[in-house]
Amino acid sequence: MLKISVVEDNEDIRNSLIKTLTRLNNIELVNAYSDGESALKGLPVDNPDLVLMDIGLPGITGPQCMVQLHDQALKADFIMFTVWDSNEHLFEALCAGAIGYILKKEGSSGVIRAIQDYQLGGGPMSRSVARRVMKSFRPAPKTSHDQIDGLTKQQSCVLRLLAEGMQNKEVADRLKITTQTVKQHNVAIYRKLGVNNRTEAVAKLFSSGKRTPNKF
Repeated sequence: MLKISVVEDNEDIRNSLIKTLTRLNNIELVNAYSDGESALKGLPVDNPDLVLMDIGLPGITGPQCMVQLHDQALKADFIMFTVWDSNEHLFEALCAGAIGYILKKEGSSGVIRAIQDYQLGGGPMSRSVARRVMKSFRPAPKTSHDQIDGLTKQQSCVLRLLAEGMQNKEVADRLKITTQTVKQHNVAIYRKLGVNNRTEAVAKLFSSGKRTPNKF
């Protein structure tokens, strides 16, 4: 019996997930939460095998909630069930520990397929999402050292910390600056490297061959 919990703030979607999951054989719906704060308290008690989690929760976000639950040694796997169809949200979720990423537009059939894929040992992803993940592993065009060298010392530090999988708040804590300052650095980095998001920026860093962090 696969034990599943749900974390979803939208009441209609949450009720739809509950209805879908209770109809499935060999599935036990353990609990359903409307925000990350209640999930942080309840999931360690539920001890589910799998959690379906939204990204854009009120207060603490889905990825932030995941990181804290992993820090609490919760052994559950997480599949993101979200409206966000962007590389930045996708890779933020994967870096936080998600093993799957399903778009809400796929509805109950997408949820059922994701659970079936999971039970077969796969990492469930919407097809369009899976294509982008595969493309991200293609060799990127060689990046000029001049582009990386054109970053300021702090921008370079920020980029290297992002490449380690850190989120903006973690970068801010490491460098002893505000999260807003980190976001401003991100914008400047994207502009200088000619990219649109952190995934592309990190790919540029890797393709330059200059992966060793500056000391800071």
